Amino acid sequence: MTYKTDIPQLVYFEPQIAGNTGAAIRLCANAGSVLHLIEPLCFELDSARLKRAGLDYHDLSHLIVHKNFEKFLEYTAHPERKIFAFRTQAKTLYTDISYSKNDYLLFGPEPDGLPKKIYSHLAITDSLYIPMRKNVRSMNLTNSAAVALYEAYRQLGFPN
Repeated sequence: MTYKTDIPQLVYFEPQIAGNTGAAIRLCANAGSVLHLIEPLCFELDSARLKRAGLDYHDLSHLIVHKNFEKFLEYTAHPERKIFAFRTQAKTLYTDISYSKNDYLLFGPEPDGLPKKIYSHLAITDSLYIPMRKNVRSMNLTNSAAVALYEAYRQLGFPN
């Protein structure tokens, strides 16, 4: 069964840092979103770091784990689905699009981000970037996800 929400859903491709994923659980619980994790994961879901970062929000969030990217695409298949891949080298600013509740915000692992085979996949609607100062590599994964998710949440009128 596919879980429905009134705002876009957050997707972490092959996350490597348990603390970031725990923070994403907390983020999604507060915003009313769903967190999708695409395996392989570099930590156990019962990791102490994951639980510590997620605090007591685990019961308030919806977490779905997919065996691979293709299984994620199968699970999320519907005609109105859009998948936005976030990358530092993208050309479209994350605020220059209109988000809908059927969207998925896809982020790659730290420190390298999404591999080309993922961000260039036909299922990807567009690649988006969050502006940063020059000579700075990138923001923390969950900080970036929060910026993007809350922009979508704001555009949709902060439902729920």
